[in-house]
Amino acid sequence: MPNIHLSFSSSYNSDQGSYKLLELPSELCKLVEESLKGTKPLKFDIKGESTDDAVLCTNDRTYALRSVALSNSIVVATSPPYSSAIDFPEDTLVIRDQVNEILELTPVVPKLHKLSTLLRGTEYSEDNEDEDMESNGEQKLTYSDAKSLIQASNVELEKGLREKRILQVNGGLRPIASSYLSRIIELVLNTLVSQSIDHKVASVERLSAILLDDHEIPRPISTQVMSWFGTIEDGTWCMDVASVIKECGLTLLRRHKTDPQSVEQFTTAWKTMVGDTFASEVSMQLLAGNYLLGSGYDGTDTLTYFPASSLPTEPAPRFAYLFLTRSRWKSEDITPFLSDIAVNSKERDKLLLKYARPTTTSDGIWYTSRTQYNG
Repeated sequence: MPNIHLSFSSSYNSDQGSYKLLELPSELCKLVEESLKGTKPLKFDIKGESTDDAVLCTNDRTYALRSVALSNSIVVATSPPYSSAIDFPEDTLVIRDQVNEILELTPVVPKLHKLSTLLRGTEYSEDNEDEDMESNGEQKLTYSDAKSLIQASNVELEKGLREKRILQVNGGLRPIASSYLSRIIELVLNTLVSQSIDHKVASVERLSAILLDDHEIPRPISTQVMSWFGTIEDGTWCMDVASVIKECGLTLLRRHKTDPQSVEQFTTAWKTMVGDTFASEVSMQLLAGNYLLGSGYDGTDTLTYFPASSLPTEPAPRFAYLFLTRSRWKSEDITPFLSDIAVNSKERDKLLLKYARPTTTSDGIWYTSRTQYNG
């Protein structure tokens, strides 16, 4: 064993608390190794306001930062500074700090719910197409602002903006009104049929021109909507049929927040809305996590609009709300309402074990609450 001389740094007192140890999970170690080889650039962002729990974001994932106390202290030692006036012996390490905890990283779902609060009152509809928020004295939330304020990676933020149907208009972010989005989707479907345009290779220029000339839908709006419901490459739009059919189903479903409708009547109206070309693609599975099944007076199956996006974002309140809504849930019925608060199915199952009690019966697994709630 080589002999090492240890010495306290002259700035030891001022350096205390300056160093933090970060424990990297295997996937982040791989990113660091690739960066050291020069194959991929590496950038980590720490995000969170003073009232938030900090998160670390890579380009495509978000991790919670949690402090874990160490049973044994760790000494941070470095080589002596070159500018030091002290003549240190060879093989000397200078003690700079003492660490009593490490920062642990755990994958978490991105905290996108803050978007709804930040964008409240800025909905974009056909009634205010030419409206500029700044000219009306309202503050724009820009994409750059969102990257700074929202605790999510860039990839997750982009996905969140698409899924929450948030437009970029005149430099600001604005959620599109569901009624306006529904109108645009219907116009797109009708145009594809009337103009005999293949939905797999539709010209973005032609489609957006028709929507502008015949229906006064601005090009930047129609193009963004197309990008939400398919892929645009080299000026050609390939429609994602499932996502368009789902949006049409949600349009109809939103009309039944309090008044249940029979599943049969609903699916018939849904097929009529999407037209004969896509009627065969209609499936209630597309709307999982957005409705509750019930039973009508005549015994027919009914559904009511009940979107997971409107539920609390933290696990404990989410389960409380679900079990106040229903005291018992079948496994396949409750899991769609948990997908947005768990990073994967393994994490979702952990949440179920923590907050729900499973019971196996002849018709499957049922969950009841581990806590009693008064409805």
